[in-house]
Amino acid sequence: MAKGVDVNDMTFFEHLDALRPGLIRSVVLLLVAMVVAFILKEPIMNCIMGPKSPDFITNELMYRLAEKTGSEVLKINQEPVTLINTSMAGQFNMHLLTAFYVALIVAIPYLLFELWLFVRPALTISERRSSTRFILYIVLCMAIGIAFGYFILAPLSVNFLTGYVVSSDISNMIDVSSYISLVANMVLVCAVIFELPVAVHFLSMTGLITAQFMKRYRRHAIVVLAIGAAIITPPDIMSMILVIIPLYLLYELSIKIAQ
Repeated sequence: MAKGVDVNDMTFFEHLDALRPGLIRSVVLLLVAMVVAFILKEPIMNCIMGPKSPDFITNELMYRLAEKTGSEVLKINQEPVTLINTSMAGQFNMHLLTAFYVALIVAIPYLLFELWLFVRPALTISERRSSTRFILYIVLCMAIGIAFGYFILAPLSVNFLTGYVVSSDISNMIDVSSYISLVANMVLVCAVIFELPVAVHFLSMTGLITAQFMKRYRRHAIVVLAIGAAIITPPDIMSMILVIIPLYLLYELSIKIAQ
């Protein structure tokens, strides 16, 4: 943003013009990250294929827990899953889509940084410090959400859906694009859900939500979280608990933030 320009006197299109260089840099970073991710297909694909493998860290830990507790249902993803491709350009399109997902995760924090640089001249010193922490919290929550989706939710979902049958006459032949979409969606959805504390912080600053409101409807929230955990996890108590506990802690953290 040019020096000496009062941001309050700028029109919408002048704001857009000032923001354009940052958006261009963000798009360039997205494209570069996508090219790099496209080149590094082997390590990236190994990571994506991880949740379905018996030697994946979550599957191994669940297996050890099953051995100690005697609960066979905890032995998840112990049978190899073969993925198939059913279209001519299927693997190439899947490769492009995977590179885009990875690049998007890389580019989002930088885009937030560019937005912060754009509004920074209009902020006071204290507001600049607060906004810097705000961006760090967004990135941190997103990273935790990605980890939760990848290491917890994805392997549980893969285990349930690959083993689910409605009839012994039907065999599961899982397309690779379907598998990748499932893992990617689990990760991205969790990245968004784990931004709840940040969203609550913003809403509490605007007065749209209060800690008292969240405390009053805590029981309702627990029921909603339990239903959500039951839907997205296999039908066993242990898997449901593994999902609902961090979600509930996230809700309690949001109450603290709103105070």
